[in-house]
Amino acid sequence: MASRSVAPTDAEQAVPRAGDDIVPGATVVMNRAFTLEAAREQVWPWFVQLGKQRAGWYLPRVVERLVPAGRRSLRHIDRELQRLSVGDVIPDWGGKDATFEVAILDSPSTLVHLSTRGRTHLSWAITLTGLSGGTTRVHLRLRMDNIKHERLAALGGGFVDWLTIVGLAAGLNERLDA
Repeated sequence: MASRSVAPTDAEQAVPRAGDDIVPGATVVMNRAFTLEAAREQVWPWFVQLGKQRAGWYLPRVVERLVPAGRRSLRHIDRELQRLSVGDVIPDWGGKDATFEVAILDSPSTLVHLSTRGRTHLSWAITLTGLSGGTTRVHLRLRMDNIKHERLAALGGGFVDWLTIVGLAAGLNERLDA
């Protein structure tokens, strides 16, 4: 079974990632990473279909039981949701105007989203690295600038981000084990 930690190594935090240049002056940066017991090519489709009004956020069953049935995440790959291109807009949580735009799409390794929320610009990079033994290291980097309350964003937002990614990692592990 893959590790339940979503803490990146120091090296993972230090390495430049695709999309870092989208928000070059980021004042808040959040890095998360986890390992999945599946090859990168098996993991990639799950991230392509990720998101609101798409396949969802892949929470584990124990958490999804608390979510109304119509809002639960998919537990399979949907071929219709595999059509994703640079420039596509994906709805996000946080209001009717909250969206992500696909900025970089390099199958099966890199997916970068960008968004503007009020005066805040952000990028969200997902990088998949194939490891020996058919496992995959998933690295997620959220970069934001023009944050009014940077400390609150880093601490409070960091906690929400951590909780979201812990759920995502657990939910993906369940789906890949099925």
